[in-house]
Amino acid sequence: MGEKMERITEIFVVLENHPSTLGELCSHLAENGINIDAIGVFQDTAKLYVKKFNKAVKLLDKLNYETELRDVLRIDLENTPGALSEVATKLGNKGINIEYCYATLSKKGNKTSVILDVSDIDRAIKILK
Repeated sequence: MGEKMERITEIFVVLENHPSTLGELCSHLAENGINIDAIGVFQDTAKLYVKKFNKAVKLLDKLNYETELRDVLRIDLENTPGALSEVATKLGNKGINIEYCYATLSKKGNKTSVILDVSDIDRAIKILK
């Protein structure tokens, strides 16, 4: 595929499902100089990828957020029709299940970083190389 991919650790944060909880979480991070590089929010959870990982984990712990660390796959793809389809199809055809995914665009808009929770990260990387 020629795209950059790597195993990363995301921070899985449990959120109460009511107004302002996401804003509060993001404000705490921002006030401490932690930029969110990718985020997925699903009803009562947020999945975060940040470069200042250790600082974010310590802060969230201090603020009593319930967190879990998860290894996931990050792939940089061209922002073109079919790019994600190709990845998902290759993985699916080899029996790799995608539990969830979320993405973020680059500043220029020509690349997208896709975060995938897959059933076997090492095997997924081999399949996509």
